[in-house]
Amino acid sequence: MKRGEHWGEPSPVPDDAVSVSGDKEARRLVADARRAGKPLPRLHLTGGDLARGLGGDGGVGPPTDRAPTHVRVDIGAVLIDGRLDWFVAHLVARGSWLRGRVVVVANSDFIGEWNVAPRAHPGDGLLDLVDSDLGLSDRLKARSRLRSGTHLPHPGILSRRASALQVDLERPTTIRLDGESVGQASKLSIRTEPAALEIWI
Repeated sequence: MKRGEHWGEPSPVPDDAVSVSGDKEARRLVADARRAGKPLPRLHLTGGDLARGLGGDGGVGPPTDRAPTHVRVDIGAVLIDGRLDWFVAHLVARGSWLRGRVVVVANSDFIGEWNVAPRAHPGDGLLDLVDSDLGLSDRLKARSRLRSGTHLPHPGILSRRASALQVDLERPTTIRLDGESVGQASKLSIRTEPAALEIWI
């Protein structure tokens, strides 16, 4: 799926869709369903980074009378030191933003106001890895470019796209799924589940 291509279609939100305000709520519903062996719920997503990556305003703009858009999106599945979990927008492994290694595995481009993975799209069957451990000066320069996504390409930032990834963090590192800390891990096995989730934005 390329930027600018038509994707999704206008459609009323069905009565059985669960309304969620952002990525954390969506992730919890996805994880609960997967763990229970149940079908994923259909979601009406009213905000968050995934909604923004799909052309919404992330829930920060004024209400509009635009018809909802119906899409199928990928989700990410991750083994965190052997424990299975899921995310809808992004996985972040880091201590501080200002020092140490920062690893982002993105299903959607934005994390808040930052366009961290500018090529990411939640309907392309791929996850985008952004992996860096820059010195402070380069880190601050890259951070100043995150809003526009122009921190990439950068010789000190590994960026690649794949349907499955193995990440060795070398030491226990805090893992955040869709902004929620789920503990620490040193090894991650990550894959995409293409077109797994049906949503309306």
